[in-house]
Amino acid sequence: MDERHDWRVEEVRAIHDQPLLDLVYQAATVHRETHGGHAVQLCSLLSIKTGGCPEDCGYCSQSARHDTSVRAERLMEVDDVLAAAQKAKDAGATRFCMGAAWRGPKQGRNFDAVLDMVRGVRGMGMEACVTLGMIDADQARQLAEAGLTAYNHNLDTSREHYGNVVKTRTYDDRLRTLQHVREAGIEVCCGGILGLGESVEDRCSLLATLANLPQHPESVPINALVAVDGTPMEGQAPVSSTDMVRAIATARILMPRTRVRLSAGRERLNAEAQWLCMLAGANSIFYGDKLLTTSNPDTAADLALIDGAGLRRLDPFERAAP
Repeated sequence: MDERHDWRVEEVRAIHDQPLLDLVYQAATVHRETHGGHAVQLCSLLSIKTGGCPEDCGYCSQSARHDTSVRAERLMEVDDVLAAAQKAKDAGATRFCMGAAWRGPKQGRNFDAVLDMVRGVRGMGMEACVTLGMIDADQARQLAEAGLTAYNHNLDTSREHYGNVVKTRTYDDRLRTLQHVREAGIEVCCGGILGLGESVEDRCSLLATLANLPQHPESVPINALVAVDGTPMEGQAPVSSTDMVRAIATARILMPRTRVRLSAGRERLNAEAQWLCMLAGANSIFYGDKLLTTSNPDTAADLALIDGAGLRRLDPFERAAP
C-alpha cells in the first residue's frame, strides 16, 4: 500500500468524520492488508526518574510548576531498572520503555546511566525505548550506539492548539528532536493526547502532521488524558471511547505500516471498546499496572483481553507484513 506524506487537514477531517462503522471498516481493511491480521505488541513503561520537571505541560503530574501528589525523585539505579525490565519480560512484554522527567538530559553520570540501561535491556533480547525530553544530534547518536530501538517524543496536539497546553518549549523544538532521532537511525515513537481542550480540527491537524513527516513514525501512541488534580487540565471532561476509535482508525488509514498504540486512558475502556480500537488498527498496548504515574489495567486483565479476542502477541522486533 502506497504511503502519502502530503495530507491536507480537510482530507483527514473527511476520513475522521465519516460514519463510524464505515470508518472502522476502512481502517480494518487497511490494517489487515498491511499487518496481515490482528496481533498486538506488549510494551512495558517505567518511570526511571519521576517528578521535578521544569516544563509546564498542562496535563503532566510531574511538572515542578504544578501542585500534585508527585514528588521529585532521583534517577533510579541501573540494576533496579534492569530488574524491572526482567520482570516485564517474564510477564510477556517485548518492549521496555523508560521515561525520565527532564526537559532534556545533560551529558554526564545520569545520561551515561541511561545508556547502560539501554544496553542492559537490549542484552535481554527486548526492544528498548526511552523518553528523556529534548535531545541533540550527539545524544541521539550515543543512544543509537547503545542499541536504542525507539525514542518517544510526542507532539501532544496540533501546532495551532499547542500554545494552550505547553509554553516552555515550542512545537518546532519537538520536531527538531524527532529529526535528530531519525537521522541517528533510531525508530520514532510519536503521537498525541486527546482531551486537552482541543477541537476535532486540532486532532486531525495533529494526525496530518504525523503523516506528513518525511518518514512515518514507526509507533504512534494515542493517549486519552488522565486528568490529574493540581494540573491545569484537572477539570477536562473524559474522552469518549468513540473519540479514541476515530483517532486510531484515522491514524491507521493515514499511516498504514505504523504501529498504533492504545496508550494512556485505556483503563477507562471496557473490553469491547478496546477490541473495537484493535479492529480499527491499534496493534500495541502498554502492558503493566502503571504508566509513569498513572494506573493501567493489570497484566492478568490484559492477557485475558488479548486471549479473549484470539489475538496473537507480537514477537520482539517483529514488524508489519510487507
